Amino acid sequence: MVDYHAANQSYQYGPSSGSNGAGGGGSVGDYMAQEDDWDRDLLLDPAWEKQQRKTFTAWCNSHLRKAGTQIENIDEDFRDGLKLMLLLEVISGERLPKPERGKMRVHKINNVNKALDFIASKGVKLVSIGAEEIVDGNAKMTLGMIWTIILRFAIQDISVEETSAKEGLLLWCQRKTAPYKNVNVQNFHISWKDGLAFNALIHRHRPELIEYDKLRKDDPVTNLNNAFEVAEKYLDIPKMLDAEDIVNTARPDEKAIMTYVSSFYHAFSGAQKAETAANRICKVLAVNQENEHLMEDYERLASDLLEWIRRTIPWLEDRVPQKTIQEMQQKLEDFRDYRRVHKPPKVQEKCQLEINFNTLQTKLRLSNRPAFMPSEGRMVSDINNGWQHLEQAEKGYEEWLLNEIRRLERLDHLAEKFRQKASIHEAWTDGKEVMLKHRDYETATLSDIKALIRKHEAFESDLAAHQDRVEQIAAIAQELNELDYYDSHNVNTRCQKICDQWDALGSLTHSRREALEKTEKQLETIDQLHLEYAKRAAPFNNWMESAMEDLQDMFIVHTIEEIEGLISAHDQFKSTLPDADREREAILAIHKEAQRIAESNHIKLSGSNPYTSVTPQIINSKWEKVQQLVPKRDHALLEEQRKQQSNEHLRRQFASQANIVGPWIQTKMEEIGRISIEMNGTLEDQLSHLKQYERSIVDYKPNLDLLEQQHQLIQEALIFDNKHTNYTMEHIRVGWEQLLTTIARTINEVENQILTRDAKGISQEQMQEFRASFNHFDKKQTGSMDSDDFRALLISTGYSLGDAEFNRIMSVVDPNHSGLVTFQAFIDFMSRETTDTDTADQVIASFKVLAGDKNFITAEELRRELPPDQAEYCIARMAPYQGPDAVPGALDYKSFSTALYGESDL
Repeated sequence: MVDYHAANQSYQYGPSSGSNGAGGGGSVGDYMAQEDDWDRDLLLDPAWEKQQRKTFTAWCNSHLRKAGTQIENIDEDFRDGLKLMLLLEVISGERLPKPERGKMRVHKINNVNKALDFIASKGVKLVSIGAEEIVDGNAKMTLGMIWTIILRFAIQDISVEETSAKEGLLLWCQRKTAPYKNVNVQNFHISWKDGLAFNALIHRHRPELIEYDKLRKDDPVTNLNNAFEVAEKYLDIPKMLDAEDIVNTARPDEKAIMTYVSSFYHAFSGAQKAETAANRICKVLAVNQENEHLMEDYERLASDLLEWIRRTIPWLEDRVPQKTIQEMQQKLEDFRDYRRVHKPPKVQEKCQLEINFNTLQTKLRLSNRPAFMPSEGRMVSDINNGWQHLEQAEKGYEEWLLNEIRRLERLDHLAEKFRQKASIHEAWTDGKEVMLKHRDYETATLSDIKALIRKHEAFESDLAAHQDRVEQIAAIAQELNELDYYDSHNVNTRCQKICDQWDALGSLTHSRREALEKTEKQLETIDQLHLEYAKRAAPFNNWMESAMEDLQDMFIVHTIEEIEGLISAHDQFKSTLPDADREREAILAIHKEAQRIAESNHIKLSGSNPYTSVTPQIINSKWEKVQQLVPKRDHALLEEQRKQQSNEHLRRQFASQANIVGPWIQTKMEEIGRISIEMNGTLEDQLSHLKQYERSIVDYKPNLDLLEQQHQLIQEALIFDNKHTNYTMEHIRVGWEQLLTTIARTINEVENQILTRDAKGISQEQMQEFRASFNHFDKKQTGSMDSDDFRALLISTGYSLGDAEFNRIMSVVDPNHSGLVTFQAFIDFMSRETTDTDTADQVIASFKVLAGDKNFITAEELRRELPPDQAEYCIARMAPYQGPDAVPGALDYKSFSTALYGESDL
């Protein structure tokens, strides 16, 4: 060390003491350019200049006293450069060039330049500070130079969590004062005015020196003086400021406060070992807290999903048909809402649950924690089993609903048809029994009897014609019974009544014929024209009734071919109308001819034909009704034809889209399969590629939505088949859900590989080598392999395996005994035993540092050394210490540490 006490004294060199960290670095210049906010263009604020003079002078003297000297006036005592060079030697521990002996200005400038050159050699850029200004006593430049020295040698090397200098010092202050009420360090000026922050720093490291609870925020002068006096007396930190300087300034000088605080940092630097231990414990606890949170989330989500599945399955398994179409259509609409609204979020929840489970297991493996075992009934396999049961219950439900709607529609149609035919038949039979039971032939004349016989023959002809309708009514009733029509009882009652009446009519008809035939021998003549009229009018009348019935008959079709068949049949019917009209005219001509003969022969006829009740007026009236019904039938058939053409358009529209979306989904599934087993580029490249791929899949969703809209239109139109495509909406939905789940799982696998690689320190080349080896033995290219292939893989990587060792490895890579080994399990195994991770031993060692080498730790020590939430986490979980050296309130940190890693014994 050079003795600079006097300019003309002899100079002796010797070792320096009390170095505060010498040495520079290539990044110092950059650092200084960032940290030095010294304003070289503006004059100092007088209050700040006063504070800087006092603080910088005290700081310099705290080092110069080690060389047996000090300064009184900072801008005067450094002018000759001698004490400046001495200060630099003390704080750096290095020797500077010999000073010049002379007292002339040039000698002083040369000495100051030597000091400035030394500062510059440490990587510090001295902007606008020259030796002449220092020699001339320029206060502003001198203070700036001293601040530069303080930054370089007292503050620059302070680092907390990869921060440096000012930020590191501020973070250190915030960490140390966090547990103290009324202290909130946000800067190096206002945050220190009330003095509590200075006292908190001292109390945190030396609690016996400060009675912190007795300090009051509204008494800053007392607080500041207490901290400064304690620091000077017990910590060897000189008083650098007066309390009044700080309190009476609106904004204390930042550089003065930083200089003062840095002295506290260096005074307490010995506590860094405890802080390092605390940081390690915080890191381990944070991992445990996060893992517990993930476990709780998994349990909650798994319970919710399983409960939803449990509630949904009975609903899907309920196949009890309803009585009406409206009730079944409501069930169909409920099922559509389930597929569109309720199930898709559950598919995503299930996929996310599996992803969260895999991520959690990966994090547990990487942090050397035991694997997570969900509570009973909430395993991933339990969820998969429940989901399979759900899909099994769902399978065929929609098809059952549509078949039931079709059945009910058919039933309604048949029931209406039954009622219509029954009403027509009942109207026809009305009064027939009375007529057949009438004994009018007993008092009739011969001609009357003959007329009655002919009339009865006409009735029998009419009766035979109605036989077909009765059979149709019975057949419809039988079909309604077979289809389990809900009102079958009333249908059967009515049908039975009709059949019984029909049998009675047959019996009565036979009896009346026998009675008439007995007297037939006594009958001679009958009006042939009336008879011919009656014979022709009756079937023609029956034909018109059948025609009206057919023209009013309801129809139901599902295809264009069916409606075109009905239109063709109707056209064929219309082609018979001219012949029918001619028959009508011929029948009417017979009636007119009978009247003409009677009139020409002066025969007095009764008001009606004695052989039939079918009058010309009835024939004309019914013929007019047929003429009116034909165009109505035309209109109904054309409307149905347009409807079926619209349905065919919907079929083709859906098929066109489905034939695009279906193959697209299949292609994407195959591509994802290839991507998952190929190894192109880094894992980040693969992850980026997969996420781009996922976005392209998500962007395709509007095509699926369009298909859903088209499917909705098809179902609303009650279209039940589509010959233009092999894809159903159900196939498309299942394929889409599988596609989304597969890409999400693939992305999650790559993310877990990145987690493993980064945590285990695996290089990209190693990862590629692992993948190439795995793919080589993954014969089926499924992303997993059986135990025989896995044994071959291990042997290829240099393992010499006996059965016991191989069984041990299999229990690690396949803990669930599925018989398959995934790529993730393989790379976990390859990296686990060679990687440096936090262990229970390391955590125990860290707690021991915080406990001051004791075998236990107290709650007070935990709260002092750890952040509040992590301190309380430990206190809540640590068991009382039971050792022979135990004291009241002692906590067992060893058993707690081993429990973190799932170890039963250290």
